[in-house]
Amino acid sequence: MNLSSRPSTRTFLSAAVIALLALQSAPTLNAQSEEAAIPDLSGLWDGGGRARPVNSADVPWTSENFPVLNERAIAYQQVFEEIIAPKYDCQPSSSPAVQYDPYHMQVTQWPDRVMFRYEKDDQLRTVWLDGRQPKAVDFSNQGFSVGYYEDGALHVTTTHFLFDITGFDDYNGIPSSSQKVVTERYWMEGEDLHVTLTVEDPMFLREPASYTTRWVPAREGYVLGAFDCDPESARASVRFFPSKYK
Repeated sequence: MNLSSRPSTRTFLSAAVIALLALQSAPTLNAQSEEAAIPDLSGLWDGGGRARPVNSADVPWTSENFPVLNERAIAYQQVFEEIIAPKYDCQPSSSPAVQYDPYHMQVTQWPDRVMFRYEKDDQLRTVWLDGRQPKAVDFSNQGFSVGYYEDGALHVTTTHFLFDITGFDDYNGIPSSSQKVVTERYWMEGEDLHVTLTVEDPMFLREPASYTTRWVPAREGYVLGAFDCDPESARASVRFFPSKYK
């Protein structure tokens, strides 16, 4: 064998060093890719007129995305009247309405959860990221939310809602049931926070309905205000609403 063709000690050492560096850098690269997949959503966000049209009977539900109702939902809608709306007893809005209400929202991200604090109705939603699952006692007005990060977005699924006579929105008299499932995908575009929300409820909807909206950064120095709904004051205005029932 030609001795000059044998690998030198220096060659073996170089190969070993390269292999060692590759092993050491692999966790760093994985950590960097994981961090890149987690968007920075934290902050105080304005969901009012600076960000989007104010909600109404046809916003965000337009003729193009208005939910397809079944006969049960239509029957509820036909008998509904404003004076029975739970908001006049200070019952908070739930998904999919609370995300579109024209108020501010604060997002706080922790390793095991994301918290959404809504100025409207003083509501706090917790999205669990640690794999926990809801129990039978976890039904509530805001439901039970779990989530995960993927491709630079936060994905949220919420179940375990209570029945709500105006659980779809505050304007159209469409209820929602304990079978309601709301999914959300949050992501950043420039400085703005966006969400696509989809609601399913086989008790009242023939097919899923969805909307996409955004929040803009709150003005510097803004602080969430207390909503302070007073049941007596809230119910006082109801006497001015005419009833279609005698």
